[in-house]
Parts: sequence; C-alpha cells; structure tokens
Amino acid sequence: MNIEIIRHLGVFLLLCLAQVLVLNHINLFGCATPLLYIYFIVRFRRGFPRWAILLWSFMLGLCIDMFSNTPGVAASSCLITGLLQPWLLEMFLNRDSADDLQPRPSTLGTGKYLWYMFLIVLIYNILFFTTEAFSFFNWQQWLMDIGGSTLITFIALAVIMTARKK
Repeated sequence: MNIEIIRHLGVFLLLCLAQVLVLNHINLFGCATPLLYIYFIVRFRRGFPRWAILLWSFMLGLCIDMFSNTPGVAASSCLITGLLQPWLLEMFLNRDSADDLQPRPSTLGTGKYLWYMFLIVLIYNILFFTTEAFSFFNWQQWLMDIGGSTLITFIALAVIMTARKK
C-alpha cells in the first residue's frame, strides 16, 4: 500500500472525527460553524489524479453527511470543490512549478497560499449553504452563514497552517 494513501486516510479520519464529534456542535453567533474538513481538499498536490480527488472528496462529504444529518449537502459541495481544486491551484502556481508540488506556504508563498485556501473555503461555503437553504427566501441568514463560516474556517485553517509550520 502506498504511503501517500495511508497519509490521506489518516488525515481523512482525523478531520472527519474532529468535525463530527467537536466542530459540528460549535455555532458562533448563530451563523458561524468551522468546517475544517475542507483542509483535506486544500491539501491535494498538483498532478494528483483528478478521479482520485473526486473520489476522496465525495467520500469525505458522504462521511460528513452520514454523521451530521445533512443528506447530500456536504457530499455535493465537496465533490464540486474537489472538481475545481486543480484549476484553483493552477491559478496560483508558476508555469515552471514541479508536477508533484504540494500546496504549502513554503512552496506557493504565504500570500498565494492564503488566497488559494480562502477561495476554496469560500467556494465550498457558498455551495454548502446554498444547497442547504435550497432557496433565497432568507437571504440575510444565507449571507451571514456563508460569511461567518468562511471567516471562522479560514482563521482556523490559518492557525493550523501556522502551527504546522513550526
């Protein structure tokens, strides 16, 4: 078994357990829930097979859906975000970057990495809360959910990024 698969499986399980057991029970100000499992999608390296990104992303969303009582919301949002991840990563890479480049602050630069991570988190939250609401009747709550969850998730991921750097 490839060490990369074992590493992905470990991160997958850790993020799923953290989200389901702890983070789903946090709802700051009624509109901000940290969705740290998005970090799994952020981590895919350049050149990782797209079919594998889609499979891992869908499985992540499906696991979150099963334990969070959100039928299909996280799975569809993770799948679409996983579909867009390679193109978003390419936007922040130099043309002469390595084919197996791992997106990190040390490889992309801190500013580019933060923008890359912010875009993925924002896209995911827009997809997640749009699918969850399934209408624009209460659009103020929808915008507050997207903004609050994007902000708290981005801050939490930036803290994790800083902690991993040390």
